[in-house]
Amino acid sequence: SGGKPASNTPEGWQQMVKNFQSYSKKTRLSIPLLYGVDANHGHSNVPGSTIFPHSIGLGASKDPGLVENVAKATAEEVAATGIYWVFSPDLDVVQDTRWGRTYETFGSDPQWASLLGQAYIEGLQSVHQNGPSIAATAKHYLGNGTSEWGSSINKNFFIDQGNSNISENELREIHLKPFKQAVKAGVKSVMVGLNKWEGEKISTNKYLITDVLKNELGFQGFVVSDWYGIYEREENIYNALVQAINAGIDMVMLPYDYKFFSES
Repeated sequence: SGGKPASNTPEGWQQMVKNFQSYSKKTRLSIPLLYGVDANHGHSNVPGSTIFPHSIGLGASKDPGLVENVAKATAEEVAATGIYWVFSPDLDVVQDTRWGRTYETFGSDPQWASLLGQAYIEGLQSVHQNGPSIAATAKHYLGNGTSEWGSSINKNFFIDQGNSNISENELREIHLKPFKQAVKAGVKSVMVGLNKWEGEKISTNKYLITDVLKNELGFQGFVVSDWYGIYEREENIYNALVQAINAGIDMVMLPYDYKFFSES
């Protein structure tokens, strides 16, 4: 979540999440709420938290032990605020450094993206003194780092949310590898990217989400869409929702249209 409490302190975050949980317990099924946060280089939404180098810097270190320790430290601070789900690591294998999210990745080498991604996941998901382990999120599935310049479906961008015009062999040999390693490492969630592959949005691609990720790789966690990833630039948002759920999306990230989503 990109939100923050009125009192942006560790105590304020704890209280905000507790309030959300208290309301969830009042619902008919009393299903507990899992609150997620962007803590991509430390719990940076909280003033006073430890800020670490971005993943591109950690990638340059080629040091899995260091990356695991960074993730452990981040997890400790996240858990201290009552949160147990983090939207990282970014396992995109970047091919064009003009992409504005290059800094979020471990770089352009799929081998190091796999090794460091595994280290980060294991660091987040180990047991911590402040509470249970943190659920990591492998993102952005799949091929987001190979979007072509000028292909974005969003008029505000040139490359982000673009089209990945590559063969399935290249998609598998380069971009699937870090996610395959993440699944082996026991990652709890996977976030689907905003890009397209061969002209189709990844979020509606049943072959990649259900057949490859869930069935072939054996992913047992839950698949979440990216920020507004189901409805982004869609004329018929109901059809987009149906296609995404049928493709294998388990959780839809919605900053807007949540009432329509609930009613659908």
